[in-house]
Amino acid sequence: MKYSVKSLGLAATTALLASPLHAQQTLDPAIADVANSGDTAWILTASALVLFMTLPGLALFYGGLVRAKNFLSVLIQCMAVVGICSLLWIVVGYTLAFGGVTNGFLGNGMNWMLANLGNVRQATFVPESSFVLFQMTFAVITPALMIGAWVERARFGWVVAFCALWSLVVYAPVTHWIWGGGWLSGLGVLDFAGGIVVHTTAGVSALVVAIMMGKRTGWPKTMMMPHSPALTVAGAAMLWVGWFGFNGGSALTATDDAAAAIINTHVAASVAALVWILIEKFKVGKPTAVGVATGAIAGLATITPAAGFVGPGASILIGASASIVCFMAVGLVKNGFKIDDSLDVFAVHGVGGMLGSLLLALFIGSGFGGIGYPGGMAFGSQFVAQLIGVGAVAIWSAVATLILGLGISFILPMRASEDDERDGLDIANHGERAWDLD
Repeated sequence: MKYSVKSLGLAATTALLASPLHAQQTLDPAIADVANSGDTAWILTASALVLFMTLPGLALFYGGLVRAKNFLSVLIQCMAVVGICSLLWIVVGYTLAFGGVTNGFLGNGMNWMLANLGNVRQATFVPESSFVLFQMTFAVITPALMIGAWVERARFGWVVAFCALWSLVVYAPVTHWIWGGGWLSGLGVLDFAGGIVVHTTAGVSALVVAIMMGKRTGWPKTMMMPHSPALTVAGAAMLWVGWFGFNGGSALTATDDAAAAIINTHVAASVAALVWILIEKFKVGKPTAVGVATGAIAGLATITPAAGFVGPGASILIGASASIVCFMAVGLVKNGFKIDDSLDVFAVHGVGGMLGSLLLALFIGSGFGGIGYPGGMAFGSQFVAQLIGVGAVAIWSAVATLILGLGISFILPMRASEDDERDGLDIANHGERAWDLD
């Protein structure tokens, strides 16, 4: 997390830059107890932008990629996940993630039902209630990202139960490890806005679920074309705009720190979209609407962990790398490993988030236009820290997802029947369709 030099002074800024985003700090109480109206207004706005990413952005992005008979089921899953995960965040999720340092693995229980919130969030100039709201939008979009891995074959009840428990067992602890002053924070792991906390957790878990659930009936022999690329592009555009709040809001201050993160976010997405178009031109002969949308999302996911730490030049290279690596990952998962990760959640979000988290170790250096390494760190030590962070979170996400997914399936079936898949989940799960297919 970066802070304005004018606000905190050079010494305080140096100390803050040496810690991960949201790591709890101790400021002068006279300063820390006063909220800044400009910062607060920006965080409230950023919260709305991040929720806009999920509803309607992600819902339309995913909805356009499925067949028409499953469109409504995707929208309902997104809304249900937002509802249940928001509720759990208020009741218990926030205190597990940000409730103060205990053993480095989970926050304490002082903030159950948002009790005992401070006037301002530690190390910020925003009310803690605003911080809770902003972080809640992250807690709801992360499990919602996984929906793309099981579309067209998962049962609705299992989806809601799995995402609810996953948000407490996977997302909240990992958030504490990195942003809440936990053990990975102590190792020097950096994650500006969620390359590890959001994209690695969701991407790895999505891959595990896709393997557990199995392929869609008929895949890959049956062509399963997106029913509305136009909706997908519209959803991607909403995600792109909302990502300004996602990354820019993670500065937790309305200063040049937020502006720099937004510029880097936009540059990376722009380059990634163009590079994906270029790759498609050479690979399939012409660019596609779904391709340009996917490329932009890959760039956004990859720049996320580094957005506030690197310069615009590095963002260009990160965006280009995102498209090249994620494009290859899509082919490897689908054609190499024959895994039906339906909407490429792991290949785009998971691989992108992990790639950006590792590239951060290089491009944070002042020689590449970054803010410079935290005290006591250099490229080698920072890369090792990032690698440990990515590896530990990936392993925890995979193991916890396997246990949760199988455990819930003993009570709520995981997968729809073959007849339901053939009829479409709109009818099978909800008894209605978005429109008449006849």
